Amino acid sequence: MLLTSVVMAGNDDKGDQLMQQADSLYAAQQYKQALESASAALPLCKGTDLEADCLNLLAVINIRLSNYEEAANYAKQCYVLDEKSGDPDVISSSLNTLAAIYMGANQEQEAEKYVLKGIEMAEKANNPNRMAILQAMASEIYHAQGNDQKALTYIEKAYEIDKAQGNEGRAMVRLAQKASALIGLHDYQQAIKVLEEVIPFLQKAGDRQSLGIACNKMGMAQYALNHETEAIEYYRQAADIFQQLDDPYNEIHARKGLYEALWKQDPDEAKTQLDRFTSLKDSIYNNTSADKLAKYNAEFGNDWLQIENHQQRKAKQIAILAAVVAILLALVIWFLMRRRQQQQQRINAELSQRIKELQEKYNVLNEQYDHVVLTSTEDDNKLEATDREFLQRTINTINELIQTGQIDANHVADRLGLSLFQFRQRLMALTDETPQSFIQTVRMRRARHLLEQHPEMNVSEVAMLCAYNDTSNFTRAFKRTFGLSPSQYLDKQKQ
Repeated sequence: MLLTSVVMAGNDDKGDQLMQQADSLYAAQQYKQALESASAALPLCKGTDLEADCLNLLAVINIRLSNYEEAANYAKQCYVLDEKSGDPDVISSSLNTLAAIYMGANQEQEAEKYVLKGIEMAEKANNPNRMAILQAMASEIYHAQGNDQKALTYIEKAYEIDKAQGNEGRAMVRLAQKASALIGLHDYQQAIKVLEEVIPFLQKAGDRQSLGIACNKMGMAQYALNHETEAIEYYRQAADIFQQLDDPYNEIHARKGLYEALWKQDPDEAKTQLDRFTSLKDSIYNNTSADKLAKYNAEFGNDWLQIENHQQRKAKQIAILAAVVAILLALVIWFLMRRRQQQQQRINAELSQRIKELQEKYNVLNEQYDHVVLTSTEDDNKLEATDREFLQRTINTINELIQTGQIDANHVADRLGLSLFQFRQRLMALTDETPQSFIQTVRMRRARHLLEQHPEMNVSEVAMLCAYNDTSNFTRAFKRTFGLSPSQYLDKQKQ
């Protein structure tokens, strides 16, 4: 190893473990459990390189649970962090998530804005996998807008990319999306042909979410051709899947399809399916669905639609009031953040001035700290000259920033002319340490060097020279690294 090891097991490791657990649960479609793990990980990832990944995962999980407001909240926080990185690949990922959220919330115009910007960023990143995902999202958005010819164009592009990349599973999902566009264009026979290829593959792969959606589409195509018996079979399969997955958004469409397909064959069961639909309406309400289902009110004498319309008008009034409150709250938050930023700038300026005074007082202005991090192990000698130069520049940059009182991974990456993502990738490849951990290593080795070479300094002065404005934070960090407090370390040196 190039760097001496540092005992840094703590929040970062726990956050990383919880993130991996949440990822696994999400892949297994256990969305509620995934949400619990990711929510527990977020506070542990705050201020680290994992924060954006955790926010993005929380957004995606909440989409699956139809919690669109929560999803948008997390996704926008993630986008802010990703935009700061300047990396078009991660920015395109955040934009895709935002598009998915607004799509799920039936705000297709807003979703279109995000997805088109995402496609533009994916082109800059030259990432074909991301491009396929965004083009597939664009297809869904244009399908929802009723522009199925455009939807078909986008999904065929996505399918070709996934097929060329050897992503068979994704390619099959793209075919299922293609069926949606074909149904929108009233090409039901071709849609059925596509779905007959897709459904057996999804059953074998165990992708229940995509399977349920494909079955819903097959039910639609079969019903459009007056094949009620076949439609019932597929709608029932979809309804069972979505009920088990606790996915009311997709289940409500399956129940609607079952009602329509069963009406002629079994009116009693059709009424049961409508009752199930009615019970779902409270958790997810869709104006478009309400318009299409208005005829059910007349047939069964139910008054839920009128009640819902009244509730919707009331909800709009509440929304207007909430918007006014949100604007006022945003102004207050802006003022507080601005004030906090000004305070932090003042503290940084004072700390920088104090560091300069201490450097001059103890004649440490020109001391070099390179050797407190770099070692001369055999592994060092195996490094390429360019890698050693990169690490040297990184260490020098950290020491320069320490003197300003502003030291974090973003500032270091910016000084090196790299995005945070690029900086993290290169640094971890060479040292197995995250940027924040590496910065901490330099600061702690600097602290130890000062304690050894300048025993006349007190602990608060050493803390300031390492850009710690709070001595207690410095003491905890030093003890976590070396197993001794700074005072104990000084006493040991004197023995």
